[in-house]
Amino acid sequence: MKKQQSVEAFYHDRGMAGEAHGLFNVFENETNCNEPHVYNRRDFYKISLLEGTSRLSWHHQEIEIDRPALVFFNPVIPFAWAPRSEEQPGYFCLFKKEFLQDGDRDEGLQNSPLLQPGHHPVFFPDKKQLRRLREIFVLMLAEIESDYVYKYDLLRNYLHLLIHEALKIKPGITGVRQKNAAGRIASDFLELLERQFPVDNPDRSLKLRTAGDFANALSVHVNHLNHAMQETTGRPTTGHISERILAEAKALLKHTDWPIAEIAYSLGFEYPNYFYNFFKKKTGHPPKSYRSRTL
Repeated sequence: MKKQQSVEAFYHDRGMAGEAHGLFNVFENETNCNEPHVYNRRDFYKISLLEGTSRLSWHHQEIEIDRPALVFFNPVIPFAWAPRSEEQPGYFCLFKKEFLQDGDRDEGLQNSPLLQPGHHPVFFPDKKQLRRLREIFVLMLAEIESDYVYKYDLLRNYLHLLIHEALKIKPGITGVRQKNAAGRIASDFLELLERQFPVDNPDRSLKLRTAGDFANALSVHVNHLNHAMQETTGRPTTGHISERILAEAKALLKHTDWPIAEIAYSLGFEYPNYFYNFFKKKTGHPPKSYRSRTL
């Protein structure tokens, strides 16, 4: 299994080690997009505006990018990209999920399907949408170089605007070729996982909590599901489930006044102490302490 690529390694490879803005950055494609890339798993998201022609493949699918496209690269999905045209104008930004989570509880963006592994990553804007996307990237490039004290708040707003613009565009499903069964199972699992969130009612408990639950819902053997997830994302099924539950637990502790016992129930824990042990093991802090630290 290949080692996960970090955003720090990305900067280091480009002679940018020591940059303070590790949670977010933006670039013009220029020399960064002249050669084929095989993307391993990463610890950061990437959104690219590609204006040349190229081919993109991700776990079980591939697509010819034959016109300007906005592409969302998810950190847990390996991608391969190869340029077709010599010139690759455009832009890209890198960010960690914490950068989005630093604001209010905007679950619509933090948990936007655009940032989830099972979502189609390629969008083809029309001419008007393309001009708008270019404008946002240009604003980002200007702001990242400014000395404005609140520039990262402004950049976060630009990033939100970019995601909203993408939500208005239909994904470029035409031309996508399916590759293998493992990828399809992984996509179905990730979509099913996301359907359970956000949790908006303390009286409603998660129905699917274990790899076995999801395997039954998908009508596959649990070993088959685990193999597909490991092959496609490099991570076990239980890792994806735990990570998503933990993210929702943090959001509920931070943004609701629900009793911790009700949060535990809503997330599918039979007893509050089970939730306590899970949360402390994952974060190093008890739920009550985490809530008091974030208020």
